[in-house]
Amino acid sequence: MLDQQDPAGMAALSICEALLLALQDRNVLPEREIVGILRDAAETHENADGSDSERQLHAATAGLINEILEEGNLTRNS
Repeated sequence: MLDQQDPAGMAALSICEALLLALQDRNVLPEREIVGILRDAAETHENADGSDSERQLHAATAGLINEILEEGNLTRNS
């Protein structure tokens, strides 16, 4: 799970959420495209390599993205 004490991570997540919602609200990207972006991002982290600590961070990041997808926290119907 995201470390709630990481202000840079929280800021990045908030900015990305706002951008994706704005793109959807303005009919620039449909929900399926936004879901695709999130799935691609999760897959990138799921397949990332590195040290044990780096792989743990990537796994946690992928988990967070997948939670967003599963719970529908990011996309909404306009």
